[in-house]
Amino acid sequence: MKVRIKFSKQGPVKFIGHLDVMRYFQKAIRRAGIDIKYSEGFSPHQIMSFAAPLGLGLTSNGEYMDIEVNSMSSCETMVKQLNAVMVEGIEVLECHKLEDNAKNAMSIVAAADYTLTFREGKAPEDLEAFFAGLKEFYQQDQILAVKKTKKGEREMDLKPAIYELTTEGDRIFMKVSAGSQDNLKPELIMETYDRWRGESCPEFAFLIQREEVYGNTGDEEHRNLVPLGLIGEKVE
Repeated sequence: MKVRIKFSKQGPVKFIGHLDVMRYFQKAIRRAGIDIKYSEGFSPHQIMSFAAPLGLGLTSNGEYMDIEVNSMSSCETMVKQLNAVMVEGIEVLECHKLEDNAKNAMSIVAAADYTLTFREGKAPEDLEAFFAGLKEFYQQDQILAVKKTKKGEREMDLKPAIYELTTEGDRIFMKVSAGSQDNLKPELIMETYDRWRGESCPEFAFLIQREEVYGNTGDEEHRNLVPLGLIGEKVE
């Protein structure tokens, strides 16, 4: 049985890297008594995968991992079992049963929501002008940036990968492309905005939080973005 688990990551644990989070969940699942399925062979391991690694220093309200279990009583019980052994800063929010032929979360990730707020003392004096400039920046036909890749640096147009960029109050909201093929980091967008306006924000100016991760249930031409938590059903 395939199960998708949604969890949040807040506070000091934001400085724990992806591999350590994965190892932590492997231990937590054993402590919680989850009847997880193991791979076959000489070195069995828990069948587990994460949707999209979260950058170091970012918090999140929408992280996902898929596991396979031999049995489970209900989603509610599994959530309670896991939260009973979670460390402070990590909370399991919900779980859903997936179809047996469902693709794992990592393979269908297509987009993610982020909110950005300025750290205390890091905001520009004229925040209204900063946000007005961001709106003008986003209205360009092209948003050219230099992106570092494994093969070096290349210029790319960020505009097709930014699905939404708005401000509300003192927050910046963005929905951007995510996944293995075209993963756009919020930091690159803000760095590109700084170069465009000819001014730079202070180093580590932003608190960045991932709010949701989406799968594409359509195709590239007709994209249909659905939160990963809505793909599947709850087992009562």
